[in-house]
Amino acid sequence: MVEAAVRELKDVIAEHDGTNVARAGFVRRVDELISVFYDDIGEITNVSTRDLFDLFVIKVLYVERRSTDAGVVDYLGELLDRFLYTRELFPMSQGGRPSLFYLSDLLRETQQLSHFQNLFEAYRKYGDNSLFVTGVFPRSLRRRRGGRRGPPVAFVDRSYYVSTGKRFYDLAAQHDLAESTQQRALLGKLAAYFEVYMDALNEMSERYIMGFDLALIADKMLDNFNRYRRTGEDRYLQNARRYAAVLQVGPDTFPSLMQRIRPREHLL
Repeated sequence: MVEAAVRELKDVIAEHDGTNVARAGFVRRVDELISVFYDDIGEITNVSTRDLFDLFVIKVLYVERRSTDAGVVDYLGELLDRFLYTRELFPMSQGGRPSLFYLSDLLRETQQLSHFQNLFEAYRKYGDNSLFVTGVFPRSLRRRRGGRRGPPVAFVDRSYYVSTGKRFYDLAAQHDLAESTQQRALLGKLAAYFEVYMDALNEMSERYIMGFDLALIADKMLDNFNRYRRTGEDRYLQNARRYAAVLQVGPDTFPSLMQRIRPREHLL
């Protein structure tokens, strides 16, 4: 259901490439699908990661930032799916076994060119690396203290990776292969509006990848609790408690959430 609905949204975006058609009905459908993702918090939802990333990109970029480029929406969904896939996080070592992934490895790769077949591939990958790190892991680029009382020390300069990403996307856009792969305009837009896409990915990471949409979860907690009050069905109370755990809501804040309705109360 979710997969087909997300593809329908992408078809609409592609059909109106160059304009933004995120009107009331479109926005409502996006929010409904994200809400479905948070339903049945105790169950494992069988939805492909690519469809989820596409949905989140549509929400933060197309709906909230009024993007008009269908190619960028598709590219960012594919980029996230590729980088967050198991084989990217645990690449094969020389012995044929998955090796551990470290963020520093991804950053260091941006300074090496030798293992790529051509410069176009290298330029585009380095642009992707910079956008992924600054977009999905922005906290890794903040200043850190050398000790408890020491002054702040720059761990990694985010502006460096922003300028690096813009530069490499621009180099990829100017390469001859950008024309033959029909990516010249797309890569040029990634270079020109790098900060916009980084900001959208920051929001997406905070709300959907590294964190949760807390407002939506609060609504679902209250909805499930109210359903429990109306029906007395234990599954709604359990769901409400699971949402409360995500929100770190305890008995002091919401004491009635920890109490069960007596049968007599339910019959009334």
